[in-house]
Amino acid sequence: MDDYKITVGIECHVQLNTNTKLFSGVDNDAVDKEPNSCVSPLDYALPGMLPVLNKAAVEKCIRAGLAMNCKINLVSRFDRKHYHYPDLPKGYQISQFYQPIVGAGVVHLPDGTDVKIDHAHLEEDAGKLMHFDNYSLVDLNRAGTPLLEIVTDLPGMSSAAQARLYCEELHRLMIYANATNGDLYQGNMRFDVNISVSNTDKLGTRTEIKNLNSFRSVERVVEYEAKRQIALLKKGEKVIQETRGWNDATGKTTTQRSKENAADYRYMPEPDIPPVVLEQSYVDRIAASMPMMPADYRSKFDILNLDESEREAIINYSVLAKRLAEACDKNIKLSPRIAHWFSSTLLTEENQDKNFSLATADELIELSDMVEKKELSSTAAKEVLMEMYDKKNTSKTPHQLAKEMNLLQENDENALSAIIDEVLMMPECAKAADDVRNGEMKAIGFLVGQVMKKSKGKANPASVNELIKNKLS
Repeated sequence: MDDYKITVGIECHVQLNTNTKLFSGVDNDAVDKEPNSCVSPLDYALPGMLPVLNKAAVEKCIRAGLAMNCKINLVSRFDRKHYHYPDLPKGYQISQFYQPIVGAGVVHLPDGTDVKIDHAHLEEDAGKLMHFDNYSLVDLNRAGTPLLEIVTDLPGMSSAAQARLYCEELHRLMIYANATNGDLYQGNMRFDVNISVSNTDKLGTRTEIKNLNSFRSVERVVEYEAKRQIALLKKGEKVIQETRGWNDATGKTTTQRSKENAADYRYMPEPDIPPVVLEQSYVDRIAASMPMMPADYRSKFDILNLDESEREAIINYSVLAKRLAEACDKNIKLSPRIAHWFSSTLLTEENQDKNFSLATADELIELSDMVEKKELSSTAAKEVLMEMYDKKNTSKTPHQLAKEMNLLQENDENALSAIIDEVLMMPECAKAADDVRNGEMKAIGFLVGQVMKKSKGKANPASVNELIKNKLS
């Protein structure tokens, strides 16, 4: 934008998908639960209640860190961040400031650029306030939920598109690492976006827009806020360091409060939780259990020559990426067709509620092979594919389904030849037959259609086409 350089930093809060909360044994899944039903005495900050660290949360932090190519710190500590809000009854948040569990790393984006990670720290979430005309209510179900806050490092991102791409890739990494469920609608991942502009070598004054829960919002926020700040500077005005809110309907940011600094939070070491001391062998065991990551699948799928959008659509769903990789290992020739089915048929909007784990790689290869052998048309194969993702059909093979659905094509040349002979004897086909004999090949479509009709759709159109040409040549 003119001579101004945009610098974007993002803090992402990842809600870890543990069974219980970070420091108490109550349910960590509050979706569709009654307000204040997933709460422990610790969450209410009753006197004498002491936190006990959830080991599973530590493991998921390590998995997330490894997915981002980060250093895992063998010694980390918790701190108190004094945070005076009604949805934190203790009056402080247990977080990590001085010694976080995840150190520096880098996220490699699909476009070949890199985003540096400064660190990621483990902390507890706050509750949720619901505001009405003249009063507010508090729901503490979310209080104590384990969060991993991932903080990017300088030089940061330089465009709205790159910021969006980073958030999308980070979302994939966290799901593949099984650190989170990744449901953006439920707030499983929330993005705080810091934006500054400058036409010098120094960084400009930044503003922060908090709690964004969609990739599109991240992109729109960066676009709007950069233009707003540049307009201020061009008028000779100053950008104020502050926290701003985002209105998705208006597409604008609005001021909320002045931005706090670390000193405002009055960090102090947490006295009730001892240091977290890890053995390198423990980290190594977790590293050995890590699945293939999105970048691994991209490399594996290179041989399929997929469009980038097609490839990324599949990689967005780890189950489908795994199935396609398994299919590639079993039969690379038949796998491109499976990839196309995934992106063009299975991932259409009306099929988003399908259980993508139902069909196995062997079944998908069998279905692709049936098309290859002309036992099924491409259209019929897609019909069978959708039936394979219905629970009632999990015990049936693609061939059995195709037979039940009366979709198997007739390829027997003798049987097809007999049907073609009948069609060519029909008076209404005489002109089309003469046209084909005279080299007007467009007329062959009419004859093929008549054969398909007489065979009740079972004839293989390609085979019929060739046989008619031979008979009329």
